[in-house]
Amino acid sequence: MSTFAPVDEQIVYLKKGSAEIIREAELRAKLEKSRTTGKPLRVKLGMDPTAPDLHLGHTVVLRKLKHFQDLGHTAIFLIGDFTGMIGDPTGRSATRPPLSREQIEQNAETYKAQVFKILAPQKTVIDFNRRWMGQFSADDFVRLMAKYTVSQLLEREDFHKRFQEEKPISVHELLYPLVQGYDSVTLEADVELGGTDQKFNLLVGRELQRAYGQESQVVLTTPILEGLDGVQKMSKSLGNAIGIHEPPLEMYGKVMSISDGMMWRYFELLTDVQVADIANMKTATHPMAAKKDLAHRIVADFHSPEAAVKASEDWAKQFQKDEVPESVKEVSLELTEIGGTVDESSRALIRLDRLLVKCGLAESSSDASRKLKQGSVRIDNEVTKEPRIVVPGPPAAKLTVRVGKQVRIAVICWS
Repeated sequence: MSTFAPVDEQIVYLKKGSAEIIREAELRAKLEKSRTTGKPLRVKLGMDPTAPDLHLGHTVVLRKLKHFQDLGHTAIFLIGDFTGMIGDPTGRSATRPPLSREQIEQNAETYKAQVFKILAPQKTVIDFNRRWMGQFSADDFVRLMAKYTVSQLLEREDFHKRFQEEKPISVHELLYPLVQGYDSVTLEADVELGGTDQKFNLLVGRELQRAYGQESQVVLTTPILEGLDGVQKMSKSLGNAIGIHEPPLEMYGKVMSISDGMMWRYFELLTDVQVADIANMKTATHPMAAKKDLAHRIVADFHSPEAAVKASEDWAKQFQKDEVPESVKEVSLELTEIGGTVDESSRALIRLDRLLVKCGLAESSSDASRKLKQGSVRIDNEVTKEPRIVVPGPPAAKLTVRVGKQVRIAVICWS
C-alpha cells in the first residue's frame, strides 16, 4: 500500500505559493506513478553560493522543496560550487564578476548550515555540481554545447537585450544555462524548482534531459518575494530584507512592520499554513492577531519556539507598553566615533546620523538623515528630527535609540 498522499492532495499542497508548473499534467502523471511504484520523486533545487547569508526571500523556494519533502519525496539541495564560479547571468545587464574558489567554498559551508533551518537534515541530499563538472573534459563540453544552439540561448531576455544594445556577452555566460541543465541530467531530476527569474535555465534542463534520452523534468517556479516596503523584491542592498540570522526580536519586529495586505502573501510564501486555513484567517482573525501569529511562526522556524515567545513578549513591551525589552542590544561607542565634541560644561554634542549607522539602525549617513527627516527616530522616547543633539556627561551617557520597530541602547563614553 502506498505511503504517499492522494495525488489531488499533493497537488493542492504543492501549488500553494507556486507561480507556474510546466506542466501540471506531467507532474500529476509523475505523482501517480510514484504512488503506484512507491518510489519518491527526485526534486532538485540548485543555489549558487554567491553570498554568505540568506534572507527570507531565498527561503520561498526552499520551503517549496520542504513541501515535496513533507510529502515523502527526495529533496536534493544542489550547491552550485561550479556554476557559482561562472556567475548566473539572470537579470544582469553586464557580465557578473566571477567569485574565487575560496569565496565559493566559504559561502557553500554557510549554505549547508542555513538550509537545515527549513529542510530536514536526515532526509535531504546535499550535493555539489563540481563533483561531476570538475571532471568534465574538453570532449564532454563539446558534446554538451552541441545539444543547444546560439539562437536558442539568445532567446533568453537578458541575453537578447544585451545583444540588441551591443553590450558584451562573455562566452562563459552562455555556458551557464547549459551547465545548470546538465545538473538535471546527472541527478536524473523529476522536478526542478526555482524562482520565476530562473524559468529559462529550468527549461534548458527539460530540453537537455530529452537530448540525453531522459524523461523531461517538471519545472515549478515560485514568486519573487517583496521586501518590507511591499514594492521592490527583498534585497539586503535595498535595505528591505529580513535575514534568517537576525536576532529574534529584530526579525519579529520587521515582520510586524509589513502592511496588512502583504501579511497574507508572507503567510502563503513563508509558512506551511494551508490555503484553506489562510482564507479562514482572513475573515475570522483580527489583522493584528494574524500578524503576530505570522511573526511568531517565522521566528520559531529560524530560531526556536521559545525564542519566538520571548520576542513576542519583548515586542509587546517595546511597542504596546512602551518599555525597553530585556533582550535589546547594547552598543558601546567612543564619543569620537559619532563625531562628538565637548563644550565648556562637559556636555557632548553628537551627530545622530553617525550614531544611527554605528548602532546598525541605518545603512549609511544619508539613510540616517532620511529617517530623521521622516520623524522615524526617537531618542529616550522623544521623536527628534535634529541632526545633532546634546548629551549630558561625562564620563558616559546611555541613550535609548529607536528607529521604527528597532531599538538599541547606546552607551557613549568620553574622558
